[in-house]
Amino acid sequence: MKANINKKPAGIDVARHHEMSGFSMIELVIVLVIVLIMSAISIPYIYNYQKRYKSEDQALKVMDFMREANQLALNKRRTIRLEIDLTDNKLLLIDEKGASATDDELIKAIPLETTGEVRMDQIPTGVTKPNPPNYNDATFVTDTIGHKRAGVSVTGHNVWAARFRRDGSVVNSSGTLISANLYIWAPLAAGNNNPRDKKEVRAITMFGGSGAVRYWKHNGTTFQPY
Repeated sequence: MKANINKKPAGIDVARHHEMSGFSMIELVIVLVIVLIMSAISIPYIYNYQKRYKSEDQALKVMDFMREANQLALNKRRTIRLEIDLTDNKLLLIDEKGASATDDELIKAIPLETTGEVRMDQIPTGVTKPNPPNYNDATFVTDTIGHKRAGVSVTGHNVWAARFRRDGSVVNSSGTLISANLYIWAPLAAGNNNPRDKKEVRAITMFGGSGAVRYWKHNGTTFQPY
């Protein structure tokens, strides 16, 4: 019987296979350098993108709260108050359970962006309000109505309030229909009245008769409805 002298031990092929299937140190270093370069390029871009759209994100949150307040008022058949609380820097939904203000209860709250990032207290300098409709701008005042939060009375905050009623209308604390413009914008610097970029300015028009809202984006010259 003739022996097969060309046959190699199986262990040699396995060892060679393992040698060829791995990565060299140089290859790993090259991959790591590429990942670091891509991260250095993309992270600032992502940060600036998020910063640029903070005013838009906040405007959408406010509109969602307005719609939720309107729907709750219709479903519960009683008044739901929406407050933009600049003291706590939060959006609030408050259930006005009865005729007395002492039992008004906070049912939902979400945080807002810091005022150094996004402002809502006034129209920024150099920006003209949407027209039509030529409604008054929302005014923030000291809250004298108050509400219960975990059983504790909260009052005296700087707020803008809108009371959504069960018939779909929106009124102020005196029961008068209110329609208003709200502005959401990024300041040039903390406490500055100039916008960082007019194209980042957003506005919301709320119609008191129906609780409907209209969303506006500034194109650098004027507001355009969306």
